[in-house]
Amino acid sequence: MTVIGWLQISLLFLAVLIVIKPLGLYMASVLSGERSVFSPILAPVERGLYAAAGVDPAREQGWLGYTLSMLTFSLVGFISLYAILRCQAWLPLNPQGFGNVPPDLAFNTAVSFVTNTNWQNYAGETTMSHFSQMAGLTVHNFVSAATGLAMALAVTKAFARSATSTVGNFWVDLVRGTLYILLPIATVVALAFVAMGLPQTLDASADATTLEGARQAIAFGPIASQEAIKQLGTNGGGFLNVNAAHPFENPTALSNYLNIFAMLSISAALLYTFGQLVGNRRQGWTFVAVTFSFLIVGAGVIYWAEAAGNPILTALGLDPALGNMEGKEVRFGEAMTALYAAVTTGLSDGGVNGMHGSFTGLGGLVPMFLMQLGEVLPGGVGSGLYGLVVFAILAVFVAGLLVGRTPELLGKKIEAREMKYAMFAVLILPVAILGFTAISAMLPSAVASVGTAGPHGLSEILYAFTSATGNNGSAFGGLSGNTPWYNTTLGIAMLLGRFAYAVPVLAIAGSIAAKTRVPASKGTFPTDTPLFVGLMIGIILILGGLQFFPALALGPIIEHFAMLSGQTF
Repeated sequence: MTVIGWLQISLLFLAVLIVIKPLGLYMASVLSGERSVFSPILAPVERGLYAAAGVDPAREQGWLGYTLSMLTFSLVGFISLYAILRCQAWLPLNPQGFGNVPPDLAFNTAVSFVTNTNWQNYAGETTMSHFSQMAGLTVHNFVSAATGLAMALAVTKAFARSATSTVGNFWVDLVRGTLYILLPIATVVALAFVAMGLPQTLDASADATTLEGARQAIAFGPIASQEAIKQLGTNGGGFLNVNAAHPFENPTALSNYLNIFAMLSISAALLYTFGQLVGNRRQGWTFVAVTFSFLIVGAGVIYWAEAAGNPILTALGLDPALGNMEGKEVRFGEAMTALYAAVTTGLSDGGVNGMHGSFTGLGGLVPMFLMQLGEVLPGGVGSGLYGLVVFAILAVFVAGLLVGRTPELLGKKIEAREMKYAMFAVLILPVAILGFTAISAMLPSAVASVGTAGPHGLSEILYAFTSATGNNGSAFGGLSGNTPWYNTTLGIAMLLGRFAYAVPVLAIAGSIAAKTRVPASKGTFPTDTPLFVGLMIGIILILGGLQFFPALALGPIIEHFAMLSGQTF
């Protein structure tokens, strides 16, 4: 580890902290329907969309109507994207002449992008046409993120209001999130990426001659525009197979910095937006403190583990001075690869600029564990915020037991109904992750897809279902996932991770909105203090640790100790 490395990490977090308040205030304003600098251009578009869809923006929905609208929109999105992928060969903008995507892979990909997971069991440059990339995948990069943002807004309104039966209008929240937040910021970031050297073209490829004299086709396309929303919407799905390790997606240290900054900006600022809309900005900063505590420690542990090097390679005579550079790009180095890995898995982004499967045992454990903590650090756009609210509910319940009072969060009583919904939501992750991992570890056809024997092979399976269920989308490497078994089961895990979690959360929103907001009393446990930060960190760690530690002990933990003793499998 070096001072320069720590300085790079520190400056990135500082840049994000600086933007949290202004961006959070802007989002609070536009999501509340206030006029913004973009209103003269986008307000007519917004009204046109409502008219075309037959939506009355003044008519609000209860939690059930809101949920049904969200599910209907997601179902239609899945069907349309599946149809695009299955009919790709007959659609325009296919200069490579790619054929139709096979049924199981099309199912997996459609579910992946609709759920904001963006898991990719294919190589983009050899599978997807420009039309599929733009009209299919990029569109869902916008609307899946906006869907998460809308659900987070519904939860926020539930705490901001008192004794009401409505939580907003899904269609209005979806449109405003897309038009006023994602689209303008993505346009600016895309232009910045073009200036940094990312391709933005409808050409298919360029022919080049290698140093050996062989002919090579170098694939490119409209990469900059997809890269921008890939990061801002915490999607993570790359235009190219190796994602942000490819020089066309991430050519320089500066573009790498912008990638990480774009990933964090909206999700982190949404925490402040929550505090602004519920009338307690300190609550927003409390959530920021929780998430940044995990991210800073996670990045630090990965950096330390990778900088320490691989004892097995050192024993073979490799110079340990540069640490473990296997699977990393020299232009980024260990510090920025470690930071990228922590941020992309603390969020539900899934983009990678290094191969997580090439990390040391401990370095590979941390990204996996950050996802298993619930993708709330600060998680995906919107989904991380409402996930944090669920953990806050669990934390105040524990605090209520300690002080002997009915737990309260922002003036709303947390009672049996909310606790049942919250527990249902948080139990979805271990059931899907551990259940599918156990079956896959025993099924011969599933084990055949594993690239490495021993504990690292188990880590490959565990990481895949952790990433899918957590709607992250990053891959560990080594697992050949493009099989009927993994395409189907990973798709089901994504659906459970998104909708089996979101539905009870929206039910919590409906229950909370109906409650009367009461002022804090002397016996109220404050939820915007350092003590509550510590309590939330403890709750998140306990849930993650108790549920997943046995599986981690059989995978990356045993691999770490084996590596220290010089053993290989």
